[in-house]
Amino acid sequence: MDFDKEAAVWDADPRRVKLANEVADAIIREINPAKDMDALDFGCGTGLVTLRLQPLVQSITAVDNSRGMLAVLQDKVEKQGLANVQPRLVDFDRGGKVNGGFHLLVSSMAMHHVEDAAGLCRFWYDLLLPGGWLGFADLDEEDGSFHGDNTGVFHLGFPRPDVQALLSSAGFGEVRISTAASIVRETAGEEPQEYTVFLAVGRKSGK
Repeated sequence: MDFDKEAAVWDADPRRVKLANEVADAIIREINPAKDMDALDFGCGTGLVTLRLQPLVQSITAVDNSRGMLAVLQDKVEKQGLANVQPRLVDFDRGGKVNGGFHLLVSSMAMHHVEDAAGLCRFWYDLLLPGGWLGFADLDEEDGSFHGDNTGVFHLGFPRPDVQALLSSAGFGEVRISTAASIVRETAGEEPQEYTVFLAVGRKSGK
């Protein structure tokens, strides 16, 4: 998928908006973001999750490697006059960096596009302050039909025991995994297919 080309019409798909809202609801329910938290949204896209969390935190840095997606988010930020949202173009595959120091790190539907999932979990751990929370959502294991075109997709979802192991190996404690959302897709002549999305929560040790 060419995210730059899709950006202008991304929010026009009600399923994407619904998914983002359900993921944000799950993060709020499981972590309870607070006004003294500085947050990071990894793979923020057009900021659907970012802007749901924005009123609840002190600041939120929204990073993505798609200029098109970030342009849509930047437009929203400017129109709404949001001073505590910082969109940032960061391409980690090309050496892009983010300075650490976050109380909360969230991500929605990004990990399956990253080849080294274990390395990503360690990277997230390093970005968090002691006692900081991670909440990331992604697909449960699926048969490859979710995207149709799996270009740029490195994982066909994740079995939950593997997610538990990834976070534990990266150093996270208090790990818990719940169902955040479901997506139903219909193809002409075929039975509707449901895909579930989990939310995995973990906490960095320390205070």
